[in-house]
Amino acid sequence: IQAFVTTGFSSPNSVRSIVTSVKFTLSWLLQGVDAPLMLAIERGYFAEEGLDVSFERGYGSAGTAGTIAAGQYDIGYGDMYSMIEFNQENPDDKLIAVAVAFNKAPFALIAFKDSGINSVEDMIGKKLGAPVGDSPRRLWPVLAEQVGVDADGVEWVSMEPKLRQTFLLQGNVDAISGFSYSMLPAIVGAGKTLDDLNIFYYTDNGLDLYGNVILVKESFAEENPDVVKGFVKAYIKGMQDALKDPEAGLEGVLAVGDELMDKEAEKLRLQIALDGLLVTDEVEKDGLGAADPARLEATIAQTVKGFGLPETPALEEVFDASYLPPLEERKVPPASERKSL
Repeated sequence: IQAFVTTGFSSPNSVRSIVTSVKFTLSWLLQGVDAPLMLAIERGYFAEEGLDVSFERGYGSAGTAGTIAAGQYDIGYGDMYSMIEFNQENPDDKLIAVAVAFNKAPFALIAFKDSGINSVEDMIGKKLGAPVGDSPRRLWPVLAEQVGVDADGVEWVSMEPKLRQTFLLQGNVDAISGFSYSMLPAIVGAGKTLDDLNIFYYTDNGLDLYGNVILVKESFAEENPDVVKGFVKAYIKGMQDALKDPEAGLEGVLAVGDELMDKEAEKLRLQIALDGLLVTDEVEKDGLGAADPARLEATIAQTVKGFGLPETPALEEVFDASYLPPLEERKVPPASERKSL
């Protein structure tokens, strides 16, 4: 997937006279979880804000931060915890999170039930698999501390991202770490079921982390506040529509995806998000896109420790809520209006 432009999906009357082009980078390949973006494009929400949005695939959060900082993209999806590390290593090109897309991080450890691993504590003495730069892998020492085990009590096996699930399926490792919605479709596609698996979310084991956020270079946001505010507003409208009509969001993704995209895999990815990553009690209270200061402060401290960073950034250096629309425009659709796939 290279690019897709909004302009053709809006009525002429809804487009502002001045149109600003915005280059957006996904965190990875286009997937079912990108339904909010597709709906915002298809239904002209970006165009209503005077934005002509194109997008390209990403190559992980670390890559997202680098390409946004370099000016290759204006805005993108990424992990704000990796962003914290990037900012400390690149103080002249700092990024800022302006909206939370996933209130609950999809960071997880996955093992087959017949492996005898029934808790995070049971990982000790086992082989765990993940790419070297995998964020959940890097945060394993913090998770281990939270559950009271020795982080050095596991053996990590490294591989390319596309081989992670294969290593688990072939028994080369006892468990794998990564994003739940990235790992599960391939495992299910290989003939396993969710009932065959034990899935241990970091958020259920002491690390109450946020998931992907909308990232922007701090200097770009300061120079183009209306662009950033317009993008966030339109994206959140896409989120609200995806919660009410996920089938339309999925079809929007499939319409743009390549011929190798598997509908059932993308459906599962989106359903995982709908089942608890996008809407939580916090989101019901504070609205879509927001971050709770106390929760964020705690997770920043955990990340600094886990990544071995020299400084703990202030909240305002990590997340800037000033680009969010008012709460009344960010409310979660009533449960009676939300649907599953």
